Amino acid sequence: ERVNTFFTSEMLDTVDAVMPGWRKMSSYANGVTLTHVMCVFTGLLTSLEYRQASYAQQELMKWAVCLHDVAKKVHPGQRDNTHAFRSAALAGKILPQIGFPVTDEYPTIFEKWFTFTGTAITKKGATGPDIQDNRKLPKIIAGIERLFGFNTPAALVIKTVLLHHSVTVVEKWPQTASLTKTELKQYLDIELFPLLKMMMLADNDGWNLFNPSIRDQYRQDTLEVFNQLAPVD
Repeated sequence: ERVNTFFTSEMLDTVDAVMPGWRKMSSYANGVTLTHVMCVFTGLLTSLEYRQASYAQQELMKWAVCLHDVAKKVHPGQRDNTHAFRSAALAGKILPQIGFPVTDEYPTIFEKWFTFTGTAITKKGATGPDIQDNRKLPKIIAGIERLFGFNTPAALVIKTVLLHHSVTVVEKWPQTASLTKTELKQYLDIELFPLLKMMMLADNDGWNLFNPSIRDQYRQDTLEVFNQLAPVD
């Protein structure tokens, strides 16, 4: 009720002017994703990891939470298994518009990268649902670094959005295209690791904010997974 009261049509227009796609995301399934994103924010801002993070990390996480589901399409009884890649592609378009620096290559290669990332889709099995095509991750990430530089603020936000559907942290809710621990370690360096960890903790909180017992259990499950993924200094 509070989310719906705050996000009037005028407010949605205001947010959508900064982050194009926000209104469309909010229109699906009576705004369930919009409410979820606000709950993720609450989970993030109240978490121990966020309070212990540096100011720079805290600021990056606010943008990552804002954008992690920006291209999500929710339909009754269905999961959107490809929204992380599409949201990352849209984040790559939005962040430069609000002042995040880009490289000299951005004007010439962005559209090709945007299309490649947003359409990196395959099938789970012969007749299964659409899922993100993890085989294309190396090229997607290489493109992020060509567009924004290595581990710049924009690159870290986009990578966090990109990978937030690639790690299973709760066995009861496995990702449809989860990367193996070995594969994840290839992407999780010392700067990206704490951001994705905060993202996954907050994302779980976003679904269980008012169910403390499940929230605490999922937190422990997530921490156990990330303890095994921690990069070596």
